[in-house]
Amino acid sequence: MFKKILIANRGEIALRIQRACRELGVKAVMVYSEADRDAKYVRLAEEAVCIGPAASNLSYLNMPAIISAAEVTDAEAIHPGYGFLSENADFAERVEKSGFQFIGPSPDSIRLMGDKVSAKQAMIRAGVPCVPGSEGELPDDPSQIRRIAKTVGYPVIIKAAGGGGGRGMRVVHTEAALINAVSMTKAEAGAAFGNPAVYMEKFLQNPRHIEIQILADTFKNAVYLGERDCSMQRRHQKILEEAPAPGINRKLIERIGERCVTACKKMGYRGAGTFEFLYEAGEFYFIEMNTRVQVEHPVTEMVTGIDIVKTQIMVAAGEKLPFTQRQITISGHAIECRINAEDPYKFTPSPGRITTWHAPGGPGVRVDSHIYTNYFVPPNYDSMIGKLIVHGDTREQALARMRTALLETAVEGINTNIPLHRELMVDAKFMAGGTNIHYLEHWLEQHKR
Repeated sequence: MFKKILIANRGEIALRIQRACRELGVKAVMVYSEADRDAKYVRLAEEAVCIGPAASNLSYLNMPAIISAAEVTDAEAIHPGYGFLSENADFAERVEKSGFQFIGPSPDSIRLMGDKVSAKQAMIRAGVPCVPGSEGELPDDPSQIRRIAKTVGYPVIIKAAGGGGGRGMRVVHTEAALINAVSMTKAEAGAAFGNPAVYMEKFLQNPRHIEIQILADTFKNAVYLGERDCSMQRRHQKILEEAPAPGINRKLIERIGERCVTACKKMGYRGAGTFEFLYEAGEFYFIEMNTRVQVEHPVTEMVTGIDIVKTQIMVAAGEKLPFTQRQITISGHAIECRINAEDPYKFTPSPGRITTWHAPGGPGVRVDSHIYTNYFVPPNYDSMIGKLIVHGDTREQALARMRTALLETAVEGINTNIPLHRELMVDAKFMAGGTNIHYLEHWLEQHKR
């Protein structure tokens, strides 16, 4: 096991990793920007290093500063958390060439799965079902593009090969709009991701977003930890998640989980990862793989009892997975609400000082948050300030516990999206389970403030 790990992130995930290190008896070095000087995890740290000013590109995205911080503190490994540099293959490579262990997959795995075209081709080879579409990058010839679209069938979606986070996508309903849409998406992809390559897929009308959590070690052992339903989204950004997914046959989940495990073994994957699928009419279609820990990992931890972050660290230290697939069981139901510092209906960011913070409690309630009374939410980063997670024996009990927990939660001084979550927890269609990825946007349209 490592003696010291540097945590190259901020916010709730930095605190989450710090806690996992403490449980493992590992010292954690926190890096922070000037805007995060008063963060809880910095105050609690045994060692902390300022790596730059508030701007992300000068701090949390500053590779030389992070690696220098690891060098001066004698850290042995670097945990990237999620976001920032967590899926940057060049960073993973620089970390390992500098003599540190990157707590995540190999740079080759990150590159393979970071390019959506190569990822899709790898999944096809491993027998993982994919959305019908172009076999690879779209050609330049307009007539060939039209022919591919005709074969796939309208509507189609044009996607950036190097995209992510809901960016670099355009839905096309008619042939007349096709070539212009491809050109625009290419230009956007080149500007946003440094890679103008795009590909085409069939646009599914009413899918759900289901993902499979996997863990793999360096001894070719891999397991899946059930599934999560992440269909409640706005502009491709998740709002809340749950596990397991309501109303999906367990045999079907087992079959897709086993294929994900096979894919991991074939590519020599290590660490935590998530296979994301669209699910419609009883079929799963692979869309991408996230080669890091997910924001929503706590719901999986709650229903399996497995600490994903600790396992990430153990695997990176060269240990075998401490469990087999047969030992993994799903117990009860868990729901996570992302708490954001924003207007609950207009979604405008609401940075500022928190004058009151009261966390909920009770059976089956977990709060992952770095905030405290008098904490200043900086305007420089993502608006998420915490996650509220509940677990119950049944989905109905989990819903009831989440309603109670949201009622008990108090954040004053800034706006948060808690009022939105309170409404969603009593929405008849969400309570019934199985809403699709478009449901929340339609709901917001009908409930305009």
